Amino acid sequence: MNVSDGFQAMQQQSTGHAALEALCLTPHEFVMPGFGSAARTGVLLVHGLTGTPAEMRVLGKGLNRQGYTVYAVQLAGHCGTMDDLVETRWQDWLASVESGLKRFAEHVDQVVVGGLSMGALLSLAIAERHADKVAGVCALSTTFRYDGWSIPTYTKLAFLLPLFRQLGIGRRRVFMEAPPYGIKDEALRARIVEQMHSGDSAAAGLPGNPWWSIIELRALSTDVQAHLKDLRSPCLVIHANEDDISSVSNAHDIARGAVNARVDLVLLDNCYHMITIDRERRAVIARINDFLARIATRQMPEPRSHEQ
Repeated sequence: MNVSDGFQAMQQQSTGHAALEALCLTPHEFVMPGFGSAARTGVLLVHGLTGTPAEMRVLGKGLNRQGYTVYAVQLAGHCGTMDDLVETRWQDWLASVESGLKRFAEHVDQVVVGGLSMGALLSLAIAERHADKVAGVCALSTTFRYDGWSIPTYTKLAFLLPLFRQLGIGRRRVFMEAPPYGIKDEALRARIVEQMHSGDSAAAGLPGNPWWSIIELRALSTDVQAHLKDLRSPCLVIHANEDDISSVSNAHDIARGAVNARVDLVLLDNCYHMITIDRERRAVIARINDFLARIATRQMPEPRSHEQ
């Protein structure tokens, strides 16, 4: 390559990076341009309820190091106040991901959607609705139900919440998160808890789940489970055996319900709910990179379900 060709290539790369940066609709979203042949496979990352794109950054960096192009979307109503969040419905959160998928797909050849907790529900919902646009799904710590071992028993009364909303009760009430906050690593947990209570919701999210937002998560969960049979994209499900927020039964629900898609189920033994940052984060990144490599090279086997 001569000097002119090299300069032209750098200009094209710079232009491409600028176009990717324009994907970010808020200061909290982030994009990581890929490199090499892997750059043509994009990974759309989706955070959880009351969370922020920042909680997906460690995972994003791990995938981007292998060359994949990464874009982390911000869900409607998030990274702000509790009032901002309770004004939104699950359809608004889904619309945020759909918008991100549509815009991101213009820059890559194929998109894999991956989410954490409620973000996993939204990733599944997107794949159920847009099978032609989603090359694969990574469902991490999927939360159809708050039924982990640290969840207080009174949350079983959550079925009453829609009635409370109809009566105008509980708009500013929350289910406060309790130790261990989804994190088994004690040192990391202390840092995250400090951020959660700092008042900066854009950095670590809100410290509790608003009652009215739980109503929306439950409605989203019902919708996703009802349409699991519509899932056609290969799906990687990763869940902690000791998940303190959502029990491992949530992961098994996908394996049982997604009868028309290949589902690879990976269970972890040394972390809690926040598997993207906890003790087995490197194993999570490695599993997802392997999944992406198979999709990128079109080596995904025929649909089937199995546990690893």
